[in-house]
Amino acid sequence: MSDLLVALGLVLVIEGVLYGGLPHLAKRLAAEVLSMPEQALRVGGLLAVAVGVAIVWLVRA
Repeated sequence: MSDLLVALGLVLVIEGVLYGGLPHLAKRLAAEVLSMPEQALRVGGLLAVAVGVAIVWLVRA
């Protein structure tokens, strides 16, 4: 459970750096996401999940 909390904390840090430090980039990325087709977002999301699981698996193995 502590690993999950650490992971969530790291996500918040990374997003905080993006929104707090680079707000113009965050707005541009959000606009880009709105213009993308749903299928591309779905594939990108599933790919991110697969890469994340692989990283956790490699680190924990």
